[in-house]
Amino acid sequence: MTMKTLLSTASLALLLASAATTSQAQVALGHLTDYSGPTSDVGTPFGQGVADTYAWINKSGGINGAKVNLDTVDYGYQVPRAIAQYKKWSGSDKVAAILGWGTADTEALTGFLAQDKIPDISASYAAALSDPTGAGGKAKPAPYNFFYGPSYSDAVRGMLTWAAEDWKSKGKPGKPKFVHMGANHPYPNAPKAAGEAIAAELGFELLPPIVFALTPGDYSAQCLTLKSSGANYAYLGNTAGSNISVLNACKAAGVDVQFLGNVWGMDENAAKAAGAAADGVVFPLRTAVAWGGSAPGMKTFMEISKMSDAAGTAYRPVHYIAGVCTALYMKEAVEWAAKNGGATGENVKKGFYQKKDWVPAGGEGICNPSTFTETDHRGTLKVDLYRMKVAGATDAPLNDLVKNGGIKMEKVKTIDLPRKPEWLGW
Repeated sequence: MTMKTLLSTASLALLLASAATTSQAQVALGHLTDYSGPTSDVGTPFGQGVADTYAWINKSGGINGAKVNLDTVDYGYQVPRAIAQYKKWSGSDKVAAILGWGTADTEALTGFLAQDKIPDISASYAAALSDPTGAGGKAKPAPYNFFYGPSYSDAVRGMLTWAAEDWKSKGKPGKPKFVHMGANHPYPNAPKAAGEAIAAELGFELLPPIVFALTPGDYSAQCLTLKSSGANYAYLGNTAGSNISVLNACKAAGVDVQFLGNVWGMDENAAKAAGAAADGVVFPLRTAVAWGGSAPGMKTFMEISKMSDAAGTAYRPVHYIAGVCTALYMKEAVEWAAKNGGATGENVKKGFYQKKDWVPAGGEGICNPSTFTETDHRGTLKVDLYRMKVAGATDAPLNDLVKNGGIKMEKVKTIDLPRKPEWLGW
C-alpha cells in the first residue's frame, strides 16, 4: 500500500468516525404545526410551547447528551402537505418520532406510522387515535399514536356529566336540550357520536347539529337557529377563532344557552377577543393549572418560556402549557429509548409504556398524571372543567387583564370518567 493510499484510507476512516459521532450526538424529531392555517389561532401557542421546550432541552445538554434536531414545519392545516412532509421524515430525513398537530392529517398518517414504526404524539385528541390494537371495535388500530390529555370524546362526556348535574341543581323542569355545533370536518366531528350517545343516556333531548366553518365569519344565521331550537347546552367543536364569531353573534341575537367548548375552543386570547360574549363558557383544561401560580413545575415552565421571550414577561395561554407538557412526555420516551437500544421509533414507543401515573420531570403540579399501555393509549380520563369569566372591557394587554382579574378561569369541577372498554377508540 502506498503512502497516498494509506493517507486516503485514514482520511476516510476519520470522516466515517466523524459522521458516526455526529449521528450519535443528535436525535431527529419532526414537528408539524399550524402557524398559518385555519387553526393557527391555537396552533401558534401550542407549537411555540413545543419549540421552546426543545430549545431549552438542548440548552440544558440535550437528551442523554445528544442534541435534538427538531424539524418544525408549518403545514397550514393542509393534509396533502402533512403527508408530503411525512414522506420526508420517514425517508431521507428519517426521524425517531413526530410531534403532530391536526385530526385529519394525524388520522391520515396512522397507517403509515404503524408501517414505518414512527410514534406520533399529536395535538389531535380524537378518540380513534387512542386504541392501539383496534380491540375497542370502534376504530382502526393506531399502535404508534399518542396524545397528552383526555380525548375529545371523553372531554364531552365529562362536560355533559356536569351539565346533567347543573340542570338538576337549578331545578329546571323537563329534559335539557343538547346540540353539537362545528364544521363538517374530522376534528369537530370526532366526538360527535360519543357526545350524542352519552347525552341521550343522561336524559338530554338531542337537537339537529348546527354547522359553521372553522374560520371566522358571520354566523348570525346559526345563532338564530340555535335560539329558535331552545337549546340549553351547546357544544362548540371548532377552534377559538371561529367560536369567537359564534359567541359574538349569539350574544347580539340574545341567545340564552350554556356553551361548552372543547380544549381548543376557548382560551385567554379568545376571551380577550370575544369580551363579554365569552363570559360563562365552560371548557376542559388539559393541565392542572394555568400560567403563573406556585405549582412546583412552574419555575421550569418559566425558564422554557424564556427561549422565545428572553425578558420573561409574556403571559402564556393554556395551549402553550399543554404544548410544553406534550414535548416533555416525548422527551422522556426518547430518553428511555436512547438508554435501551437506541432512539428508534419502536423503542420510543416502548418508552411511553414505562411509567404509571406519569408526570414528566419539570411538569410537577402542571402536567396531569398519564398512563399508557400497549392495549390502551388513553393517557388520562380526568376532565378538569373551568368556566371563563370576563369582567369589563378587554382592550388592555392580556398580561394586565389576567393580573387584574378582567379575565380569569374558575374551576368548575373535575370529572373522573370510568375506563370503560366500550369507550376505547370512540
